[in-house]
Amino acid sequence: MEYKIGSEARCAVIGHGSWATALVKQLTLGGQRVGWYVRNEEVLESLRTAGRNPRYLNDTEFDRDRIAPSDDLDAVVRDAEVIILATPSAYLKEFLAPLRTPLHDKFIVSAIKGIVPGDYQTVVEYIHDRYDLSYKQIGLISGPSHAEEVSRGKLSYLTVVCTDEENARMLGKRLMSESLALSYSTDLYGIEYAAILKNIYAISVGMAVGLGYGDNFLAVLIANCARELTRFLEESYPAPRDTQVSAYLGDLLVTCYSTYSRNRRLGLLIGHGCTVRSALNEMTMVAEGYFAADCIRHINFRHRIEMPIAETVYRVLYEGASARRSMKELTTKLI
Repeated sequence: MEYKIGSEARCAVIGHGSWATALVKQLTLGGQRVGWYVRNEEVLESLRTAGRNPRYLNDTEFDRDRIAPSDDLDAVVRDAEVIILATPSAYLKEFLAPLRTPLHDKFIVSAIKGIVPGDYQTVVEYIHDRYDLSYKQIGLISGPSHAEEVSRGKLSYLTVVCTDEENARMLGKRLMSESLALSYSTDLYGIEYAAILKNIYAISVGMAVGLGYGDNFLAVLIANCARELTRFLEESYPAPRDTQVSAYLGDLLVTCYSTYSRNRRLGLLIGHGCTVRSALNEMTMVAEGYFAADCIRHINFRHRIEMPIAETVYRVLYEGASARRSMKELTTKLI
């Protein structure tokens, strides 16, 4: 079905983590009241009484007249036309499990950069299949965008992706601010998979740093990550796209280099000698690349694309391979 986002369409955000918090803040800057599904009782109470999320980005203050936090998922979804998903992909099904309200007349936007574990699907693919929605009523928000910087007004660049560029621009109007630059794309497949793959590659970079490799090697590793990402997209779903722009390359770079990157930190802990299990236990937030490494390997069985970096990360995370030996072997495959 065709779907057009109306100029007065109300937005709601599902999730109460750092990225959900940053997105709600961004949406309220435009003056609109934002529905907000919050499962955590402590967070919900604090948002209602103090206008702050005590667990994530607690220095971000909200105008309480512009947020409508609720633990009633159906009520939040019923009262909005545009539903933005901003949970970790591993918990998406759990978050949506109570939903009884149909989504056939909604526009669903994924702000999740991960794969639904166990289903071996991207969030867009899962929503399309599970809720019987057209790809024309599903969009993405992506690009280099650590929540910590977006919420504090640091200049950031996001890409809004819809199959209909008019819908992308209508959604973009709700996110615009002086500190947020927007671009638009119709490459739903390419940008979603790029956002998933970059998390795997950031783990490889973190491992290299933890193992003591220097900046010269990191530059080569990340260049090869970009090449591998492009090869995957071109061979799995050929389409007109420029993978040198920020939604692809920029997102890869910030996730590989930034100290905010959870995936880089997971790799760093492993490189320093932590077991995978202990490294995951030490993480305070979800590293999407852990689940993505398994899912991408499974998905690639269909395509059989050469992906030595993603394969190295998979073997370390899931097969108990030595990070040191695996990285040493990988160095012989880079150019």
